[in-house]
Order: sequence, then C-alpha cells, then structure tokens
Amino acid sequence: MKKLLFILLFIPNLFFAQSALRLPDILSDHMLLQQDSEVKFWGWANPRSKIQIITDWNSDTLRTTASNKAKWEALLKTPKAGGPFSIQVLTEEERITIEDVMIGELWICSGQSNMEYNADKGIIDAKTALPDSKNDQIRFFFVEKATADYPQDELTGHWEICGPESMRKFSSVGYFFGRKLNEELNIPVGLINSNWGGTPVETWIPNDEIKDLEKVQAEVQNLNDSEGWDRDIATTYNAMIHPLTKMRIAGTIWYQGESNTPNANSYSTLFTTMIEGWRAKFQNEFPFYYVQIAPFQGYSIPFSAAIVREQQQKASSFEKSGMVVISDLVDDVDDIHPKYKKEVGNRLANWALAETYAKETPKYTFATVKEQKINGAKIQVSFDNVGEGLVVKRKRIEALEIAGADKKFYPADGKIDKDTSTLIVTSKKVKNPRFVRYMFGNGSIGNLFDESGLPVAPFRTDEIVYDVSENP
Repeated sequence: MKKLLFILLFIPNLFFAQSALRLPDILSDHMLLQQDSEVKFWGWANPRSKIQIITDWNSDTLRTTASNKAKWEALLKTPKAGGPFSIQVLTEEERITIEDVMIGELWICSGQSNMEYNADKGIIDAKTALPDSKNDQIRFFFVEKATADYPQDELTGHWEICGPESMRKFSSVGYFFGRKLNEELNIPVGLINSNWGGTPVETWIPNDEIKDLEKVQAEVQNLNDSEGWDRDIATTYNAMIHPLTKMRIAGTIWYQGESNTPNANSYSTLFTTMIEGWRAKFQNEFPFYYVQIAPFQGYSIPFSAAIVREQQQKASSFEKSGMVVISDLVDDVDDIHPKYKKEVGNRLANWALAETYAKETPKYTFATVKEQKINGAKIQVSFDNVGEGLVVKRKRIEALEIAGADKKFYPADGKIDKDTSTLIVTSKKVKNPRFVRYMFGNGSIGNLFDESGLPVAPFRTDEIVYDVSENP
C-alpha cells in the first residue's frame, strides 16, 4: 500500500516535469507565419531552462533562456513564402515539433456577426463554394470566444487546413478574401478568425488607448444589452486579440458597426482609436480594410445606421485604411445578415491587392461625395473616385432626396451629367434647394454606380450632427 501511494504521489510530479515546455495555441501544427519577417516565437518552460529553436528552412539554431517567470521569447527570421516546413523547440529534457508550417501572408478577420457568418449559418455563396474549397495553401486559425478583464497572454484556438469541413465553419468574408489573395499572389495565406456576433466596437478597444474613458463608459450604458455577447470595454480585445499581438501580421479586415447604432455619432472616434490601439499593441502599422454596414430597416432608432455609415466613411481618411461599400449586395433589407459574402471578400481583397501588394486590380475605390453647387432650383453634386463616370441602373435614381433651408427632405429627381460626371438633383416641391441626401436611411438602397460597377457611397450634404435618440 505504501509503495502504491508513493507511485501515485510521484506520477503528478513526473507529468509536470514532462509538460514544462509549452507553446501557445497559435504556434502549432498547420500554422502560417508571415513571410520575409522577424517574427516572435514564444512560450513557457521551466525557469532559466535553455531553449533551442530549429527550423528546416535555416541551418542555424536559435537559442534563448526562459525567465524566472517561466516565459521565453525569441525572434525568428522567416523566408519568402513557401512550405511546408517543420520547427523544433527543445530543452535538455523535452522536444516539441510543429509540423506542416506554411510561410506566407497572415491576416486577422475580425468584427461582429457579418464577419462571423459562414456556410453553416446560411451564407449561400459559401455553401456553393464548399465542394471546391480544398486548398492546403490557405490556413485557418479559429479563436474561441472569450472575455477577460485584463489583457491575456494566451487564448484557446486551433489551426485547420482549408477544405469543405473547415471552410463551412470559417468566416465567409474571410475565406473569400483569403482565396482571392491566394489566387492573385500565388502564395500561402493564413487567416485568423477572431470575431463575435453582436459585439460593439468598445469591447475591441485596448483599455489604455481610450483618452476619455469615463465618457466611453457612460456611452456604453446606452448600448443594447444581451446574454449573447459582451459590451464591456476591452473585454474581447483582452481575450481574443491581445494574445495575438506577438504575431507578425500583414493586416486586418473588419466588418462591424451594427451594434453601435445607439451611439452612432461616436463611431469614427471609437473605431480609429481601436485601429491605433491595435497597431500600437502589435507594434506594426499594418493596413486596415473594412466594410461599411449594409442596409437594414429593422433598427429601432431612425437614421442611426445611416450615421454609422457616415462615420465609417469619415474614418476612411485614416492612414492605411480602406472602406468597401456593399449596398448593392443586400438580398433582403429585413435581414441584418446579407446571405452573399463572396463579393464582399473580393472587394476587400482588391483593396489589399492594390494598396498592400501593389498589384493591378479592377477599380477598388468607391465614389464618395465631394461637394455640391447650388444653381437656382438645381443642386449639382460632384464626387471623388468617380472613375470613368456615373451610371444609373433602372430609369429613375432611387433613395434620392432634396431639401431647402428648413431641412425638410422630399423625394427628388436626379440625372447624370455625362460631361462632368456629376449628379443634377431637383424637385418640384423644393424651389430653393440647399441640401441633398442619397441612401441616407437605415434600410435605403440606391441604384447609382460608377462605370466599373461599384456602387456610389451613401451621402448627405447637410452638416447637421443628429442626436440619434431623436428622429432627425
């Protein structure tokens, strides 16, 4: 009996000794590392133990030592895109081998439910793409949903190779974005799926990056509460982004904003604070490409989604950022989740291909309002990024309104001036017009495009900042 007791007491200590060397989940089989970079490689081991890192793309052995807090970290030089490779991490007593490592371009796919949605959740073009989705050059990392009051060192997640079983669970926007990059660049692409449906932008902002924390905390109280997601400041960042900040990434794609309609006027400030915060924590001025939220008429606050879109366009002037407009990709304005995501991912990919990778692409910038000129009973609206000119699908331009000095808006008629690529707006009900709105409503869908087929971004020329708690 004493001998058995000794063995039982000894086994836990033996097990602990054998498992002292440990890597984070993000550094595991089937992973992808950013190409041609110095990337951090880190983990945990017995204090002061000697660590060796050996890759099969380099004959040199990288050496480091665990701290007295049992943590270790090293800088690993990656080659140009390729693979698969293996990486060995050793101490005197232990060895971990990471197999099937690819080197390429690594992107984070984050936001709320329209980024999270996948074939399993009813995305139609993702279901159609399932049979042909097998591609070992695309790697998915799935981050499990979690929250934390303070920044975490580790998260729970796993890598999978792209194929029908993994793709059906992965962000459809992220998949189509990554697939297009892989096709056009002909190199491996890694995608980190870190998103959570319903979350407001506040939960994704590092706490110490917010300048007026008390104001933001007060505004959070106006957001819609739910048992299905968190709304506390920084909690999803702490648990689902901060543990990734040691990774070297190529950039981020983002689709979020629906949950911030109750505090729409603050969105641009909050969003750009988040971008700055992530870049600071990653120590990397990476590009940030994002989706303007889709038309949906089910918001309880009138014009709140229109103001979020306006705020998102305002943020597009932020350095190394780009916004895609998807108002033409909505199949049902009563559904907050459009069922088609392929073109959303492709439009994001075109931004990345042009701006990040200097590739020739179809037109990827969207026409946005520049200025208006009042000429008697007409208003002439001009645009930036109009390309070869404007076109209208169907006979009459829809979702177009005009108002006088009283700012009472009426449906308006519009026609395109081909010579100047401008829009002429009039209405018999407004003799002395002053302001124009196009698609300025929660569920409004227009039919004004540029010659390349990209939709014109929603706009208004009146400069009132509405209180979204009231009907403007």
